[in-house]
Amino acid sequence: MTGNKNHKRAELAADIRRQVGTEATKRFLRTLPAFRLEKEMPKHFRELLDRLEGAEAEKVGGERHR
Repeated sequence: MTGNKNHKRAELAADIRRQVGTEATKRFLRTLPAFRLEKEMPKHFRELLDRLEGAEAEKVGGERHR
């Protein structure tokens, strides 16, 4: 009985993967706000990335001078 359950679960997982990958599903998901791509990065994220790049540059610069 366990083997049958595992087989059905595997089939269900394969069906879900197949359906999620269809062009119709992708098109539908693009219409939902949670799945829309932002054209620009939010200012807060850009500032955080700038800080990270600065910290990395300081670390790399400090290690090269040793």
